[in-house]
Amino acid sequence: MTVLDAAWRWLTAGGHWSGPEGISSRLVQHVTLSAVSLLLACAIALPLALWLGHIGRGGFLAIAVSNIGRAIPTFALLSVFSLIASLGFGNRSIVLALVLFGVPPVLTNAYTGLRDVDPDIVEAARGTGMTGAQVLRQVELPLALPLIVNGIRLAAVQIVATLTIAALVAGPGLGRIISQGFGTHNNGEIVAGAVLVVVLAVLVELIFALAQRRLGPAKRNRKETPGILVADPG
Repeated sequence: MTVLDAAWRWLTAGGHWSGPEGISSRLVQHVTLSAVSLLLACAIALPLALWLGHIGRGGFLAIAVSNIGRAIPTFALLSVFSLIASLGFGNRSIVLALVLFGVPPVLTNAYTGLRDVDPDIVEAARGTGMTGAQVLRQVELPLALPLIVNGIRLAAVQIVATLTIAALVAGPGLGRIISQGFGTHNNGEIVAGAVLVVVLAVLVELIFALAQRRLGPAKRNRKETPGILVADPG
């Protein structure tokens, strides 16, 4: 029997879907913790990014946060927060670690989206008598929205993937299936867990990609913001 056959048999076994250690419970854990982490990351990063982008300052901060986010060793950080969790903080420490990974793409893309809005459009809006808040809400934000959503999409996929790694250091979620498979040398369970994570990540990607497409292409200029790497929103 091949590994794929073993994985299929493991996935289609009814007993593996129920109970506190079953796929359903692990999936709920994974989605819930990912959603909470993403919401917190957005709550922290979006207001700051919109304010800095609107006033045209803080580019260094956006660059620094983005670079720090890419430089942090994922496994090492998760190990530290898992140790904190063992001291009685529970999943809150894991959520905090995931938020740290989610903030950089949201902050960077939102800031860049606002700074890429055509200055002539902004000046024209100010010329009609709009206040700063009105310009941000009615002009800059709608034009920057596709890139903002792209940043949230990148953060969501990264959080889903990172939570899987957290299982290697006693974290919750679908990654526990993979870690249990390693512990019992069950290759079918390992592959089954990996397939579940991939399917979830692809679904998250598709949902945000669909939302981004419905918003339409961003009508902004394409000049580069030095030092900031932004994924193609297409």
